Amino acid sequence: MKTPESNAISSEAKRITKALAYSLQGLKSAWAEPAFRTETIITAIAIPIAFAIAKNKIELALLVSSLFLVLIVELLNTGLELTINRISLEIHPLSKKVKDIASAAVLLSIINAILIWAAILWN
Repeated sequence: MKTPESNAISSEAKRITKALAYSLQGLKSAWAEPAFRTETIITAIAIPIAFAIAKNKIELALLVSSLFLVLIVELLNTGLELTINRISLEIHPLSKKVKDIASAAVLLSIINAILIWAAILWN
């Protein structure tokens, strides 16, 4: 016999499983974007390098998290671009502004990663 607690755990497990499936589908969709693919490949190459060059756990965390930040911001950028395109493909100054701002966020995350890697490499 199932208790209310086991039903709640089962329900939560189903919710988490569905959320994971949606997230994986999102990554699959993002993979279709050339910028995300490039950044993911760079991240896959750079993570083992981070393990090799980091002198301690803090450095490793900074190196790896700076790479993941680029991917996270790229995902948000892609989401905003797709949303704008869903609303209208018409060229509009506000649509351009949103896309430019989201692109600038990606640029800043890349600069952040470069600065962190440079600081750790030349320390």
